[in-house]
Amino acid sequence: MAACMLLVTAGAPTLVAQAGPATEAPIAAPSVSVDNRLYDALLQAYVVDGRVNYDGFARDSRFPQYLAVLNAVNPERLVEPERLAYWLNVYNAYVIQLIVTHNERTSIRNINRTFGILRLKGPWSEPLVRAAGRVLTLDDVAHRILRTEFHDPRIHFAMVNAALGSPPLRSEAYRGAMLEQQLFDQGRRFLRESPWNNTVDSARFELSGIFDAYRQDFGGTLKALGTSLGPWFEGPARQKIEAGRLFFTRREFDWSLNSTARPVTSGVSLSSSVTPSSIRRF
Repeated sequence: MAACMLLVTAGAPTLVAQAGPATEAPIAAPSVSVDNRLYDALLQAYVVDGRVNYDGFARDSRFPQYLAVLNAVNPERLVEPERLAYWLNVYNAYVIQLIVTHNERTSIRNINRTFGILRLKGPWSEPLVRAAGRVLTLDDVAHRILRTEFHDPRIHFAMVNAALGSPPLRSEAYRGAMLEQQLFDQGRRFLRESPWNNTVDSARFELSGIFDAYRQDFGGTLKALGTSLGPWFEGPARQKIEAGRLFFTRREFDWSLNSTARPVTSGVSLSSSVTPSSIRRF
């Protein structure tokens, strides 16, 4: 009996017959993957060293086509690494879509303000995400799906809130088969190669506000946080980190847009008395 593979493309999902043995055999579950080729092409064209050309995304007809691909996927048919990769791609793609939709070029926190104040939860509460046949907010994807269903603190190295304080956006889509390697690389880039966000050595620890806001996701204690961060370090720094001797200085989160048109401004923060839900304390 012929086996089938479900391929999700920019059109409707397509069942493709594959040749199989003539004798009867147990029927395996269909192999399901997401076609991220459009997203790969867009990211390679418009993301350089983690910085985003939002004008490029705004004018490229392939971007809405890729968003349609995401909406056609049934994530329940994906194996877990592929499902996590799918929702990370959904989150990051729709953050870009939010910036493009509102033509914002300074900070994501300027979106959905009323008299200069973030309205309710601000941009993260806008129901613009269309994924898996559902209408969601970015808050839904971040807190009800990614954080709640997967319990993997490394998602915070992959979720990009269009800010210089965020981890760098990759120039490739996340994929289940590559996810372990991609997440480790994201941790390295954020912890070791973004000195304006994190500085960790044997003498000092200055960490992004992400680790303070989401301490529970990293285990809730300094010891657990150190265990989570240890694999990205070596020598005396790793020993201190894994021992929980991680009394760190919290750096303010820089909400300046991570645009290719803006310079990196180390130490600049667009903080205010209102803490948006995507970086709220728990």
